[in-house]
Amino acid sequence: MFKSSQLVSALAAGLALFGAATAQAQVVKIDGSSTVYPITEAVAEEFQKAKKNAIKVTVGISGTGGGFKKFCRDETDISNASRPITTKEMEDCQAAGIEYIEMPIAYDALTVVINPKNTFLKQITIEELKKLWEPAAQGKITRWNQVNPAWPDAPVKLFGAGADSGTFEYFTEAVVGKAKSSRGDYTASEDDNVLVQGVSRDVNAIGYFGYAYYAENMSRLKGLPVVNPKTGKAVEPSGANVENASYQPLSRPIFVYVKLKSLERPEIREFVEFYMKNADSLVREVKYVPLPQAIYEGNVEHARKKKVGSVFGGKNEIGITVEEIMKREANM
Repeated sequence: MFKSSQLVSALAAGLALFGAATAQAQVVKIDGSSTVYPITEAVAEEFQKAKKNAIKVTVGISGTGGGFKKFCRDETDISNASRPITTKEMEDCQAAGIEYIEMPIAYDALTVVINPKNTFLKQITIEELKKLWEPAAQGKITRWNQVNPAWPDAPVKLFGAGADSGTFEYFTEAVVGKAKSSRGDYTASEDDNVLVQGVSRDVNAIGYFGYAYYAENMSRLKGLPVVNPKTGKAVEPSGANVENASYQPLSRPIFVYVKLKSLERPEIREFVEFYMKNADSLVREVKYVPLPQAIYEGNVEHARKKKVGSVFGGKNEIGITVEEIMKREANM
């Protein structure tokens, strides 16, 4: 005989399971780039406040490459990316039946930083950066005067992005001429805060990461002007110099990729719409350069019309402008 107390217990257990399933369904899972993290995290905080925490948004940092691995394994809804999706990642997603909408969200001034107590470095050229970072430098270029005889005979301490980072891929392509082509004897991390700490503690240190992390730590770091190879002028990393296209070749677009299947869930649609509606102010808040409003509106439109794929053909493009991205997005 099924007793009433058992019935009550069974109902309670059923309701608990239903509640757990519902709660689980109301989670937006995001992972990927540490460069994009400050923007997405700011959006997530505001969105959760607006929803009175009825929807939970989790934002991880495993680097652009690490994020795409999870995305193509169907473990996340959205992937933060500091470079476009690669041909290999496209193939992995396709093999797993994962379709996605590519959404450019901001421009970043990839920033080369030194310790504020460094008195001899006023600017740096792409050639000097290449001498420091190319694979042939490993174990050989270990002192500043080996890069430039005018610099002191002092040890160089290098800090940079880890191999799973989109920043690593973009920097090596822009500086060395080939993505992922780098010396390996440096302090590497997918967490840019680790790099900030390293450079801020060593007078002989030099490193690179997204502008937002420099902007947050200007009292502890010095942003190094980079000589534009086309104009020969040293240009400081800044939002204004990204917008006027003088900070080259280290200006780059950054993205989120949204899984088409996830957009069937109302909470994902709401989050994406909230993201694009508030992107301009929140991108500025974390010190990146917002894109024209038309791109954010276009992102939402692409989601509604299920315009999947990438306009980048599986590769990084060094020096691409906002105008060029707008043209491609419009023709997608």
